[in-house]
Amino acid sequence: MSEIIAAWWERFAANLSWLVVLGLVGQAVFMMRFVVQWIASERAGRSVMPVAFWWLSLAGAGLLFAYAVAIADPVFIVGQSLGFIIYTRNLVLIRRSGRDRPASGA
Repeated sequence: MSEIIAAWWERFAANLSWLVVLGLVGQAVFMMRFVVQWIASERAGRSVMPVAFWWLSLAGAGLLFAYAVAIADPVFIVGQSLGFIIYTRNLVLIRRSGRDRPASGA
């Protein structure tokens, strides 16, 4: 088993570049949105979608879009483009509703 892990690590390290790091960071940011949503839901005792979820979605999608453009993957580019539009629209709707502002008197 350790030989398999060593071989995997060797291949991973050989392919590591700034581009791979960009993709990994983008994926990590995108994944963190679920952690934030989970924590917020646990605290609220019900399923909630905090504003931070949408900001992390937008940041992750932006990084992954940059990665997709750099590797010239049209499927990935189209997929991240649609998400980027949706996340931006949700943030606009949240701002218009005033949900992103702290409650007065708090």
